[in-house]
Amino acid sequence: MIGNDVVDIIQSRKENNWQRRGFLNKLFTTEEQQLIKNYHEPEIMVWTLWSMKEAVYKIYNRQTGIRAYIPKQLVCTVDHVNLGTVIINNHTYHTKTTVQDNCIYTIATQQKLDLENIYELHNVIIIKDHNGFPYVANRHNDEKQPVSVSHHGRYFKVAAINNSHKIVEHAR
Repeated sequence: MIGNDVVDIIQSRKENNWQRRGFLNKLFTTEEQQLIKNYHEPEIMVWTLWSMKEAVYKIYNRQTGIRAYIPKQLVCTVDHVNLGTVIINNHTYHTKTTVQDNCIYTIATQQKLDLENIYELHNVIIIKDHNGFPYVANRHNDEKQPVSVSHHGRYFKVAAINNSHKIVEHAR
């Protein structure tokens, strides 16, 4: 399973004031708020943690069918500059975040090794199942490959875990 999330920092500045009273407390645990406070670029840490939560929520929702606004139940830790873990209800997920050109992009997987097998898709046709979960079709058979889709502001990302199947990329 894969989840992803992208944050356009410029767009976030227009939409949210993360420094307003109560904002951090509504979304982040005490430990996460401490990470934000201690980081040399607090705004980047806010959106990194948010992106981690969103990417993991996509996997968790797909696995459990639970749809709820539960950001504080998704507990983030940052292991490295770009690696982290998120725990929710005794499920642990692994994340990898990149920050570049006013864009924060996080991918999440259940297995840490899968973080190295993620690839981005371009020009694909997204199919949604009856639950609204996104897939892309395999060109060789009728199989559907689960993908994660994220868009915010100027950015649109479709991610999948590499496997032996080839996905048809269609010109838009």
